[in-house]
Amino acid sequence: MRQRYYIEDLARYVGGEVTLEGWLAGKRSSGKILFLEFRDGTGFVQCVASRGDVGEEAFAALERLPVESSLRITGTVRADSRAPGGHELSARSVDIVHAAQEFPIGRKDHGTSFLMDHRHLWIRSSRQFAALRVRAAVIRAARGYLDSRGYVQLDTPVLTPSACEGTSTLFETRYFDESAYLSQSGQLYNEANAMAFGKVYCFGPTFRAEKSKTRRHLIEFWQVEPEIAYADLDDIMDVEEEMVSEIVAQVLRTRQPELSILERDIGRLSKVEPPFPRVDYTEAVERIRAAGLAIEWGEDFGAEHETGLSLQFEKPLLVHRYPRSVKPFYMEIDPANDQVTLSVDMIAPEGYGEIVGGGQRMTDLATLERRIEEEGLSRADYEWYLDLRRYGSVPHAGFGLGIERTVAWVCGLPHVRETIPFPRMLYRLRP
Repeated sequence: MRQRYYIEDLARYVGGEVTLEGWLAGKRSSGKILFLEFRDGTGFVQCVASRGDVGEEAFAALERLPVESSLRITGTVRADSRAPGGHELSARSVDIVHAAQEFPIGRKDHGTSFLMDHRHLWIRSSRQFAALRVRAAVIRAARGYLDSRGYVQLDTPVLTPSACEGTSTLFETRYFDESAYLSQSGQLYNEANAMAFGKVYCFGPTFRAEKSKTRRHLIEFWQVEPEIAYADLDDIMDVEEEMVSEIVAQVLRTRQPELSILERDIGRLSKVEPPFPRVDYTEAVERIRAAGLAIEWGEDFGAEHETGLSLQFEKPLLVHRYPRSVKPFYMEIDPANDQVTLSVDMIAPEGYGEIVGGGQRMTDLATLERRIEEEGLSRADYEWYLDLRRYGSVPHAGFGLGIERTVAWVCGLPHVRETIPFPRMLYRLRP
């Protein structure tokens, strides 16, 4: 197999000759020298091409070449602290693989709708590239944290016969001669997995038919969902803060160039380490009111409430023991106060909202049966779930970490649409 070279590895080859394969991201000329901005999917590098080195014919062809044309460039790697990534390539030869047509996305400002219509091309830009590389690092860190601690990954169904968190936000589809729904969460199935394997997690897409048009909402989003047998609320809060701290630390270790492209203030991220502040719902309501925002005890938090809370802390905040009325039927009731549940949400700092939701699950069969009836859910759809309380029920807890909101916070992005290659939002199904 022939040797392949990548921009992210150029530090290994300083003073040596390499051939890079990629695309022309931009160029400028000083007359006798062309400065080519070149990308290959692992990073960006400046390639310096002179008439004398690459030849008059190749130089003239490069001058005419539109951006996003594909190239092979052979040259010598040089260290240069002023260059992006700290290196540049002095080109010796250039092979034009494909001359692109005029690229529709230029240096000028484009409207959001135009960029979203051209999302398949927009993801080539440096900021989108950086955000999606960070996304991959977040996913790798989350799974690595769980894998290294003995959790078993067990995938859960995307097509389900019933709701997990609320019948009003389900996408219905036909499953031969009956109705099925796109999954809101893998949690219920994950609980069954935990009763067999102890510590498990699932990772995959989930769907909410919420008609929300905010910077924090996607219709299709991805979650990592751990579930642990013999765990309580305190246990799961410990896991949440440890896991999120490890995710941030790994991004800081491995994705510095991307964070630099995004102009992210890494000083804020460097403060993310255990312990995180913890307040119960009642104290959180008091803090929200003190910030000048209106809220009544028993109401769920809106975006402005979460923002008002988050600005009071430098680290992610764990808010626990929410009222029963705002949490799903399966949340365990606090034995010290039957008006609240043993639930927890993690709210990211800097106004990025909830990134983790979870808590302790209900273990008593009779109580769970009553909650299903109170919610008006079909008992038949949940008989298998009730079996988990009939045969070896134990305290257990878990949570779901939303990938896109986590990436938005870590990257400092204004909208979750930039955290996934092809976002699905209200009024956005294409491309």
